[in-house]
This record gives sequence, structure tokens and C-alpha cells, in this order.
Amino acid sequence: MTEHHSTKAVLYAFGANLGIAAAKTGAAIWTGSGSLLAEAIHSFADCGNQVLLLIGMKRSKKEPTRKHPMGFGRESYIWSMMVAIVLFSVGGLFSIYEGWLRYNNPHEVENEGIALLILLIAIGLESFSLKGALGALAAEKGERSLWQWFRETQSSELMVVTGEDIAALAGLAIALVMLGLTMITGNTAYDAAGSMLIGLLLVAVAAAVGREVHSLLIGESVEDVRTHVEQYLQSQPCVRRVLNLWVINHGNAVMLTVKAELPPEMPVGDAVRQINRMEREIKQAHPRIRWIFFEIDETD
Repeated sequence: MTEHHSTKAVLYAFGANLGIAAAKTGAAIWTGSGSLLAEAIHSFADCGNQVLLLIGMKRSKKEPTRKHPMGFGRESYIWSMMVAIVLFSVGGLFSIYEGWLRYNNPHEVENEGIALLILLIAIGLESFSLKGALGALAAEKGERSLWQWFRETQSSELMVVTGEDIAALAGLAIALVMLGLTMITGNTAYDAAGSMLIGLLLVAVAAAVGREVHSLLIGESVEDVRTHVEQYLQSQPCVRRVLNLWVINHGNAVMLTVKAELPPEMPVGDAVRQINRMEREIKQAHPRIRWIFFEIDETD
């Protein structure tokens, strides 16, 4: 269900950004607005980003092989990291560069009313895209704040789409304000500054997304599941001590490793049956757990 919601959110974002990019490009050429051009570049970069996310989601569903027995779930993280890099370079740095050029070589902004209309339409479309992303993550987010969800989620594609949509809305607001100031004062420096501010915003969002995806790539623990599993094991009469416990994200699945001490007098057959029972109950309680490796020991 999470995968379905993620795909739907990415497709919403792609459709919205494609329409927005085309409208912004036409308006930027017509008006000569640097802020609008920066926003158009941002939207085209977002379209490319959504294509990368869809590729990553498709490849992450490949069946396990002998060489990759745990499958390709983490591949979605790799493509999400590529999106963060594109957002940083094409979206952020280019917008800063374009704004700097326009600041040093002022270009008159024409047909400002059309530009403002395009920005308002884009805000409506981006709001639609963000609404779709927030709806897709609602079940996973639960009672957590959006920031807490962002720090803890394993759904890198939803993280990227949501971050992009929030950045896009903030960027449109900046473009709207700076273009308005240019219209009021006649000073095109405001428009150029708007382009640079949008670029800085995109760089900041790319850095935040990149940091979180990097954490997932190298193997991030699922703390809430870890806490619940540890409490469950400690409540079992057959478990004397939980020596070590790893709960690691692997795409939409989770790998669990347990090292625990069982009563030394327990027959091997009984230990096997108890371990199998606990594994079944853990998987029933936490459907994302796909692999469980249970080791009996008396020391960590």
C-alpha cells in the first residue's frame, strides 16, 4: 500500500511540474523575469527528478538473485540521492548563477501582470501536488510532526517529493514577492535577488534530503520497531536476556537480527520451536520485517 501511495504521489508531482514548467518558461521568455526563469529551471529539474524516482522505485522491486539475496530494496535510496544531487546542481546552483548574472547585467522585466498570473497558477498546481504527497504519507506519518516523519521515514521517494513540493511553494512565494517589488520600485535587482534566494532554498532542501537519504543508504535503524521487538522478547519466558538487536531498513522491508540468551537446559528442539514461534509473532506484529536472523548465545 505504501508503494502504491508513493507512485501516485510521484505521478501527481510529475504532472503538476510539467504543466508548471511549460507555463513558467513561456512567461519567463515573454517577461524577461529572472525569478520566473529560475522557477522554470526548478520545475524542469523536478520533472527529471520524478522520472529518476520512478526508475528507482521500479528497480527496487526486482526479485532477489544469488548475487543479491536480499533483493534490491535499497536501490530506491540510490536514485533518491541522485535526485538530491540534481536538485542541488541544476536547480540550486544554476538559479544562483542566473540571479547573479542578472544582478550584474540588469534585464528589464516586461508584462509583469502575466508573470504574476502564471505564478498564482503555479502555486495552485504545486499546492495540488503537495496535497497528494501529504495524503500519501498520512498513514505512515501518524501522530508525528512532518519534520519528525521526515527524519524517521524509510520512504525516500515520498521524502523527496514532499521536500520538493514544499521548496517549490516557498520558491514561488519568493518569486511572487520579488517580482512584486520589482513592479513597485522598477528596480530589477529585486528580481535577480529572488532568483538567488530560490537557488539558496533549493540547495538547503537538497542538503537536508541528501543527509537523510545518506543515512538510509548506509543502513538506518528503525527505532520504534526496535523498541517494540525488544520489549516483546524481554516479555518471553524462554528469553533470559536480549544481548543484541539490529533492526535495519532495507527499502520497504526490514531486516532483524537478534542475539539472545535462552535457558541453557532447554533442549535444542524446544529452542527451535520457541524461536520459530517468536519469529512468526514478530512478523505478524510488524509486516515490514521480512528477514529475521536469530542467534542463541550467552555473551554479546
